[in-house]
Amino acid sequence: MTKKPTPGVRPHASAPTLTVVADTPVALARASEAAAPVTTPTTPTPSTPTQGMKTMINSTVDFATIGKDNLEAFTASSKIWMAGVQDLTKQFAATAKASLEESVATFKALTTVKSVQEAIELQTTYSKTAISKALAESTKLTEASLKLTEQALAPITARMAVAVGSFSKAA
Repeated sequence: MTKKPTPGVRPHASAPTLTVVADTPVALARASEAAAPVTTPTTPTPSTPTQGMKTMINSTVDFATIGKDNLEAFTASSKIWMAGVQDLTKQFAATAKASLEESVATFKALTTVKSVQEAIELQTTYSKTAISKALAESTKLTEASLKLTEQALAPITARMAVAVGSFSKAA
């Protein structure tokens, strides 16, 4: 003899079954809603006020750290620039002093010449030498200026690379 299951009583501890009692559209709709699997929303749940406060404080600390590091980079860059400009100024002053001494020596030599032809030769030699030295010194100063610019911008360039890297990680 087989037992008939009694309504509302489960014979085994298995998954619950749903028995539809009415054939009306409303009852069928409710039954299908009840049988539908529960889905969880894919959007993140709002954080608690404490988590939001921690995030805000951490963001402020990160912002202050970035500002401090940027200031240090600009300070280092300024120190490099000032030292380099000082060196360039010394180099320029030495070049100007040497040129002035050469001009004075040439002028003294011109005062002792015996002929116009000798004066023209002396002036021509001085002019050629002065022009070649001026070009050489100009090239040296230009190269030193470019090198100084690269050195002075190095700390700022490094900070920009770090900033771009941290912003790309945040995005």
